[in-house]
Amino acid sequence: MLIKMVKGRVKPGFQKAKMLEKARKLFWEKGYRATSMRDIGLSYGCKPANIYNFFSDKEEILFEVLREEMEQIIHPIQHLEDDDHTSPIEQLKFLIECHLKVTLSYRRSARLLFDVALDNLSAEKRKRIIDLRDTYDRIIRKVIRRGIEAGYFPEVDVKLAGFMIASMITRTRIWFHPKKGVSVNELADFIFQFALHGLWGEGRRGRKLWKSL
Repeated sequence: MLIKMVKGRVKPGFQKAKMLEKARKLFWEKGYRATSMRDIGLSYGCKPANIYNFFSDKEEILFEVLREEMEQIIHPIQHLEDDDHTSPIEQLKFLIECHLKVTLSYRRSARLLFDVALDNLSAEKRKRIIDLRDTYDRIIRKVIRRGIEAGYFPEVDVKLAGFMIASMITRTRIWFHPKKGVSVNELADFIFQFALHGLWGEGRRGRKLWKSL
């Protein structure tokens, strides 16, 4: 049965969010280019024309899918960019936990959509998504740099270290399932410990800190 778009019955914000959820899933399952506005409308339960009450075209839907996820990742960790008081180790742990929880939320239906979707955006929209991604990269690099300056981590390539940690989190979308015997919290702790072990390396202080956990 088609959903009746009757004004006042369903809040527009709810409708838009549900449409994005359906589109996100279709983009992953069928691919962005193979998914039509008709597909999105049928999946949501409305006529394709109703989609245009909320989005100008399919590209705008893709942009909103990517923007929403990046903002959900960045919002809870944004304060870390200027936090020079909390332990860098605690900052790294918090960042990993927040990022992983968003990654493995219902948005996991998007899986690696972000990896392949930017080329389908206009230059202006692509820049806005890249700016958000750059904000995340800047935050994690600052956290790692603080750890190095405080003597917790050895001198490493901060840029590469940030990419590697973020990649570990993002790629969990491929294989993670709660029925595989590990919870999201347990996985977050494992990635945190694994990242720390790699950052500490074989330095004397690193070995000491690792043994103290």
